[in-house]
Amino acid sequence: MAADMKAAVITVWDPLVRIFHWSLAGIFVANYWINETGEDWHKWLGYIAIAWLCVRFVWGFVGKGAARWSDFFPTYSRLKLHSSSLVKGKAYHRMGHSPLGALVMIFMMLLVLILGVSGFLMEEIDYFWGEDWVQNLHEWSAHGLLVLVFIHIAAALLESYRLKENLPLSMVTGKRKL
Repeated sequence: MAADMKAAVITVWDPLVRIFHWSLAGIFVANYWINETGEDWHKWLGYIAIAWLCVRFVWGFVGKGAARWSDFFPTYSRLKLHSSSLVKGKAYHRMGHSPLGALVMIFMMLLVLILGVSGFLMEEIDYFWGEDWVQNLHEWSAHGLLVLVFIHIAAALLESYRLKENLPLSMVTGKRKL
């Protein structure tokens, strides 16, 4: 009887998704707060972030379950259903990202891409060297990403409370309650 009352635990986040998540988190922290702009470490970590984005993009087509874009992408109907459940105070439980969470994740990945491209343009392409708009784009993207990171963390903690499940831990272990 006690075994029946326990929630089933399944693997939802595969190792590649988890390594991608924590690698980008570490790179962002290092490049935003530790490394100086233009230093070799800053540049190389930016290139690694872009490489991870490419790997994750491909993995969205060939990976399984919650890693797939078809499971992840926030369609209009998914966003509408999720928003409606939030307004009504009902729990919206799905194994992968919620539609709003997926939207934030896509914006975060786009900002990482913009950071990588603008950083490359500033440092490697003579034509753009010293251009204020490229530097401003890089800076604004970094600040925008910081805002989304805080929204992401706050939402994960709030949803953990609402769903009575440790969502940040699931990005470490890969497992969630069914």
